[in-house]
Amino acid sequence: MSYWHERIQARASKADGDERNDFQRDKARIMHSAAFRRLQAKTQIMGVGVADFFRTRLTHSLEAAQIGTGICSQLCRSQPEIAKALKLDEHLIETISLAHDIGHPPFGHGGELALQYMMHEHGGFEGNGQTFRILTRLETYSKLAGMNLCRRSLLGVMKYPNFMSVLTNTACMPQKSERFSQVKAHSWHPPKALYDCDRDIFDWLLDGLSVADKTQFMTFEQFSDRHAKTLHKSIDSSIMELADDIAYGVHDLEDAVAMKLVTQASFEQEVTQAILGVDHEWLSHNIRQVQQDLFGDEPYKRKNAIGALVNLFISEIHIIQKHVFDEALLDFQAQLPASVEHDLSVFKGYVFRKVIRKPEMQHIEFKGQKIVMALFDVFNNEPSRLLPTNTNMRWQNADGDTEKHRVIADYISGMTDDYASRMYASLFLPKTHNLGDLSY
Repeated sequence: MSYWHERIQARASKADGDERNDFQRDKARIMHSAAFRRLQAKTQIMGVGVADFFRTRLTHSLEAAQIGTGICSQLCRSQPEIAKALKLDEHLIETISLAHDIGHPPFGHGGELALQYMMHEHGGFEGNGQTFRILTRLETYSKLAGMNLCRRSLLGVMKYPNFMSVLTNTACMPQKSERFSQVKAHSWHPPKALYDCDRDIFDWLLDGLSVADKTQFMTFEQFSDRHAKTLHKSIDSSIMELADDIAYGVHDLEDAVAMKLVTQASFEQEVTQAILGVDHEWLSHNIRQVQQDLFGDEPYKRKNAIGALVNLFISEIHIIQKHVFDEALLDFQAQLPASVEHDLSVFKGYVFRKVIRKPEMQHIEFKGQKIVMALFDVFNNEPSRLLPTNTNMRWQNADGDTEKHRVIADYISGMTDDYASRMYASLFLPKTHNLGDLSY
């Protein structure tokens, strides 16, 4: 068994007739986990329940996985020698793409900001760090190692290889407010990082790297007005991130168009004109037809336009070498040409401005933010009285205030939007029944 196929806890002997490789087994663990199923009721862009066909975190993850396998297949055809040397595997890319959002809390970034606000003195909270924690500690496929995935799967999911304490810029964090309604979301964005309490798993993951590679892998860029950001990720993670960006910038746009949250006039002004200014052989010559098909009256043409955009971005991705690492999985990266990366950023920026920042969407996010903070407040105030039995046992066994806060954050972040809303109603509103238990 190679180093990158090892697990924290050695697996039992393979069952007779089981022909799956390690990444197929990891994929099965992701897909059959409670944390993955909960994504069906967690906000992607539109609030869950606003309409019955919007993308959720689950459908977004499925689409990212499909795009990721498409990228992998394209790279194996276009750069076969490099792909073979790196042992690119579609099952691996599918696995990490399915898992990449598994740690996101209820109510999207509203829930993340709320938990960061409540946890900023106790190790912080961030969705990617929570994903790593679920995969390595919280899910119940093993006694002490969570899903007990192989090293390469974990390396692929880990987009930001450094810790909250290192990347946090305290100069840009305000004083804590006394009232939840006065918490300004933009002031509490967490750094994209791992939790310091999970450092032992991180060290195990990278203990086969040279000191120079590990040090370089953890390097980051600092800023005066925001948190620091890491600079490196593995080849598999770079493929997954591109798949995530394409799913966000293109597929989520489809929801916005279908629900008439965006207009053809705004698309013309903010997307079409921006793309016409960039010399790209296909998109700059076809963007007006794409626009017409997206906003026309025939749904199949919208689907075809979305498919054409996805195919365009996938087909332009290529592998480059950075020449800074000894470990090939870190030294090679998948990327888009600069002009195509610009085009994708135009789509992503448009979705962000016209949908995510839309007041109606922000109302949902703000409401979720307040729900999460209120739940954390009451659970932290009377944990023995209000936490479910299994979570209360973890809280009782936690060592110190910071670990006890982490138990509560784990519990709330595992909730779906609807579960959190019903829990809030159960605790704060009359004539509302109690809820069932949650696994962590």
